[in-house]
Amino acid sequence: MADARDYVRARAAAANGEVAAAAVGYGAVLAQAPDDAVVAIRAYRNALAAGDMALARQAAAILVRADAAPADVALLQLADAVRTKDRAGADDALGRIGPGPLDFLAPVLRAWVTLDRGGDPLPLLDSAAPNPLGRHYVAEHRALLLIAMGRIDEGVAALRLAVAAEPGSIDLRWNAANLLAGKGKKGIALAVLAGDDPVMTGLRARLGRGVKPGAAFGIGRAFTRLASDLSGERTYPLSILLTRAALSLDPRDDRARLLLAEALVGDEAFAQARETLDAVPKGSPFYDAALGERVELRRTRGDVEGAIALAASLADARDARDIDVQRYADLLANEGREAEAARVYARLVERADGKAGWSLLLQLGGALERSGRWDAALPHLRRAVELAPEQPLALNYLGYALVERGESLDEATALLERARSLRPDSAAITDSLGWAYFMQRDYAKALPLLEKAAEAEPASANINEHLGDVYWAMGRRYEARYAWRAAAIYADGGQKARITAKMLDGPVQRTAAN
Repeated sequence: MADARDYVRARAAAANGEVAAAAVGYGAVLAQAPDDAVVAIRAYRNALAAGDMALARQAAAILVRADAAPADVALLQLADAVRTKDRAGADDALGRIGPGPLDFLAPVLRAWVTLDRGGDPLPLLDSAAPNPLGRHYVAEHRALLLIAMGRIDEGVAALRLAVAAEPGSIDLRWNAANLLAGKGKKGIALAVLAGDDPVMTGLRARLGRGVKPGAAFGIGRAFTRLASDLSGERTYPLSILLTRAALSLDPRDDRARLLLAEALVGDEAFAQARETLDAVPKGSPFYDAALGERVELRRTRGDVEGAIALAASLADARDARDIDVQRYADLLANEGREAEAARVYARLVERADGKAGWSLLLQLGGALERSGRWDAALPHLRRAVELAPEQPLALNYLGYALVERGESLDEATALLERARSLRPDSAAITDSLGWAYFMQRDYAKALPLLEKAAEAEPASANINEHLGDVYWAMGRRYEARYAWRAAAIYADGGQKARITAKMLDGPVQRTAAN
């Protein structure tokens, strides 16, 4: 009979995010009650989080025998069967994945197993039942399978279509580039990773000789892709299983490590998340991202000063790169330390030696403006707009900053009108333009814009405050107080106090004439 005290201690450890201790405790209880499915499922989940794969497999086997296994157990068993070349085990796992809630992934998984066995995997994708959830997995893996089969031109053509459907996907491009490099097509692989953003620059710089295609690669990357799609969806146990299984197939898959760490943070297994990030080696294509996640992990745990100190040490190191300095500046800005952030952004501009892009200039100008140095900020904001006259973000920032100060209102309105023409569905830009008209006392133009913005973003304190000000100026006092009341719900600090005063006495009128 199981010791109830071990069970209680294990549950308490799990509740505190101490998944390693919980796994040990549940393992001890499971040894005493090997047929208890309730204990087995707790042991399974905590063992996966703790990285105790032996216990996870033991618990999974118990759950399968009890016909109580969650659907993801079959994914782990498939990974194990592929890794150990257990053909019957792979077929059994695929047979249980097909009819379950993860059925949308089954055609892709079967296709990679078929490729390993010397068959043609494409008919399996062609005959896959229509499934909106699985459509992009089929499209992406068709491209990857074609490349794996040596049909490079067809694979690249299919890849272009898949990338067009998912332009922000790092995983697809990285996976395709590795297959292409493995096929001796390094030039095409580098082209697949084209882009000026730091992520793609880093991936290009660290693309090696590629990978050997096969079921281990394809299934592992399908698992990682699904984990990426689940990011932010609070499905932490499934994401942990997917990434652990992917790493069992390819221990060098640092993209899986990043996603595993993210899921562990969501599951509040902070110690395991830190260990996972620390395991990403310096030469990895994902080392930079791992450094950023280490900083973010400290911040998430409430150690803001520790996060800033780590970011500062990386930025101040002799071999610091732009991405290290950028990370530090962004963290300072996010924590409201705008004056410090401005100094660090200025370092980046200096490092750019006259070639700073519009977004960096906008960040520098914004930090200076928010720290009260408007005269120093304005040239950088103007230069950002000059470099990027079709970027709504830059147009809106400069336009609204001018409006708030009652300066160059004609210029500001023109900037905001251009921003809205480029992004008419942006509530923030619509609000800025409405506020510009308000500051010029053109209430007939201001009101419909601010009403539209409030309808799109009803939880915005700023937009509702602006709307209330316009109603008040037009003599619509009841509607003004209603809008301010809505704004006060979401406001805090000084803004909340200001809005509360308006509800009592009305606003101090703000116009260009003030």
